[in-house]
Amino acid sequence: MKFRPLHDRVVIRRAESDTKSKGGIIIPDNAKEKPQEGEVIAVGPGARDESGALIALDVKAGDLILFGKWSGTEVKIDGEDLLIMKEADIMGIIDKTIATKKAA
Repeated sequence: MKFRPLHDRVVIRRAESDTKSKGGIIIPDNAKEKPQEGEVIAVGPGARDESGALIALDVKAGDLILFGKWSGTEVKIDGEDLLIMKEADIMGIIDKTIATKKAA
């Protein structure tokens, strides 16, 4: 990807949602709720404080994150649907070791 976000913005790829419910019913694309977690693809350099010093972001590329339902702006970059949002809209980082243990 040839896109670099500015300031404290973050580019996110949404996690894939399940196509079946827990009961085994297949959910059509238009009825699916968009997942509220995703992977950080790119981050900006950070915001500046009143003195002009750069404040680095807490997230980095590769982090699995949780964000608000209406957070971010949907964009299409290189044919891929992505989200761009400010770091303040991110609720937290999901620990990958715990996420993989639950999947197994």
